[in-house]
Amino acid sequence: MNDQAARPAARPAREFVVEADGGSRGNPGPAGYGAVVLDAATGETLVETAEYLGVVTNNVAEYRGLLAGLRAAKELDPDADVRVRMDSKLVVEQMSGRWKIKHPDMKPLAAEAARVFPPGRVTYEWIPRADNKHADRLANEAMDAGARGEQWSPSESTAELDAAATGGVGSRAAADTDVRAAKAVASPGWGPPDMGAPATFVLLRHGETPLTPQKRFSGSGGSDPSLSAVGREQAEKVAASLARRGTIEAIVASPLARTRETAGIVAARLGLEVAIEEGLRETDFGAWEGLTFGEVRERYPDDLDAWLASPDAEPTGGGESFAATGARIAATRDKLVAAYAGRTVLLVSHVTPIKTFLQLALGAPPESLFRMELSAASLSAVAYYADGGASVRLFNETSHLR
Repeated sequence: MNDQAARPAARPAREFVVEADGGSRGNPGPAGYGAVVLDAATGETLVETAEYLGVVTNNVAEYRGLLAGLRAAKELDPDADVRVRMDSKLVVEQMSGRWKIKHPDMKPLAAEAARVFPPGRVTYEWIPRADNKHADRLANEAMDAGARGEQWSPSESTAELDAAATGGVGSRAAADTDVRAAKAVASPGWGPPDMGAPATFVLLRHGETPLTPQKRFSGSGGSDPSLSAVGREQAEKVAASLARRGTIEAIVASPLARTRETAGIVAARLGLEVAIEEGLRETDFGAWEGLTFGEVRERYPDDLDAWLASPDAEPTGGGESFAATGARIAATRDKLVAAYAGRTVLLVSHVTPIKTFLQLALGAPPESLFRMELSAASLSAVAYYADGGASVRLFNETSHLR
């Protein structure tokens, strides 16, 4: 018998339809996504998923819905072919490669979506909003759940509510009220549910430069020094410590030389790439760059006093105020939380940005920046939850340097 003829025919690839949607009540505003996986042959609903995201934009919510749908399909069958149907023209055209992805919030999400299945296994189709009601309903249920301080659960979407819908608007509303009343129980602990795994930022200050032990102002407007031999050794030690922990999933760094070098040493040890984020750069200290505190006191006493007294005061020569730095870090935080929701990310930055992340997470006043000690190559950590809550988990950890 011919071996070729005896060999069984390859199993045809299973085909799924993924319908996904996301929405934001305000743009940005409280947001959520919904996604459903259907059997392409029978139309049977195989998986429903939805999640409240906190405050993000419509587009971020739509991409998060796409990601959730693709991941659910992969869990069912990683060898399947997938047809994505969405009413977001933007997502469909960008993922099909016809439109360029320019917005920094969307690029990492699109890249993640493209990696779920091998190239060529996923196609994209735009559908009218009226044809995407299933995913749209799930997204709205997730946002409703978030408004109540709850996580979305499948029971909110299926049997009892769908059955009630057949009895008319009145019975659907009554069933919805009953379900919500049953869920409205006091939550234990300090507050409402945190709605899933947080985005955890491990904040690493760069290693020493020649200016660090001299305690000179070294911001984004100065000489941009590289690491010293001591700084490179510190970076190697923190890399070894993070490798032992094994929790870092991505690395993002300030564009300055000392942070890029520190991040590169860690990335080489962890086998990760480094993404550069302009928002993580150090404050621009204007004419004070390269000077010690004492030298600034001697040369610019009035400007220094004003700077110490008010977060709105700028360093001499048009540097960046702490208020401006705070606004920049808050915007960067929101962007990174949206991009890395549920993941642990190493942010390699500087004294003022890291202190600002901590100050904002604690809701502390601006003068708290002067009351934090942050050592070179130290680690701090903040977790950000989908309900907008933040939790400081670590501050100025240096045991890895001993």
